[in-house]
Amino acid sequence: MSIRNALLSLLAEQPRPVGQLRSLFEDSTAATWPVNVGQVYQTAKRLERDGLVEKTGDNPEAYAITQAGREALRQWWEEPETKEADERDALVIKVAMAAINPEVSLLDLLDSQRRAAMSRLRELTKEKAQSPPGARWLLCERQILELEAELRWIDLVEAHPEQGEPR
Repeated sequence: MSIRNALLSLLAEQPRPVGQLRSLFEDSTAATWPVNVGQVYQTAKRLERDGLVEKTGDNPEAYAITQAGREALRQWWEEPETKEADERDALVIKVAMAAINPEVSLLDLLDSQRRAAMSRLRELTKEKAQSPPGARWLLCERQILELEAELRWIDLVEAHPEQGEPR
């Protein structure tokens, strides 16, 4: 998610000053993505330059969304978020390098990674249980599912270590 689209979303409700945009952004994301007021101010300036928002007459620091901004926001809502297929994965690279390095125990590396993932999984499970509904709970749940997938992947690599070796 870009801050740009989040600000458009907040402005779709009503015009707001920059300071309020920052506060609402952090409140709505349960501070899972902290931003500073300068970052919000610069983003608002770019949105204004691009014709997606305009300053209101009431407050020189307040912005309102334009029709073009509403259209950009609509497109964002309709566009699925995806991870890039070529996105680097440090763990895959580490495992691939360990698989070809005779000085590294692939099984020890996988065991260490498993312990770290399990520890983080326990932390997130506790955090989720203490989180009210909202962005923090959703983030915990997503990270838990990602860790569970990582643990399944570690099991797969452990069962088929030859898959990490070059052909």
